[in-house]
Amino acid sequence: QVQLVESGGGLVQAGGSLRLSCTASGRIISTYRMGWFRQAPGKEREFVATVSWSGGSTGYSDSVKGRFTISRDNAKNLVYLQMNSLKPEDTAVYYCAARVPGGEYKYWGQGTQVTVSS
Repeated sequence: QVQLVESGGGLVQAGGSLRLSCTASGRIISTYRMGWFRQAPGKEREFVATVSWSGGSTGYSDSVKGRFTISRDNAKNLVYLQMNSLKPEDTAVYYCAARVPGGEYKYWGQGTQVTVSS
């Protein structure tokens, strides 16, 4: 079992930056692909970014590519999402998730709110 806790959300002006952190406990996540997702009010949850177990491979949605950076520190069981040049449309609850090898994103955090004001 894996427990994930997100932190680092808050209120920021457009053009600003935030760094989200995801702390894992209960089981080492070094073999899991990790991802960040978000859900805005009235919308479905959408993919934001993903990082391979080694950190060597990353992927991003078109809407955040070039502005967000995902990274991980397996020694500390941490995953980060650096968000720069934030836009009001980035406002959402951001979730961290762990994907079991060969499977789906099985473990999810409770989410952290990010609000970008114009």
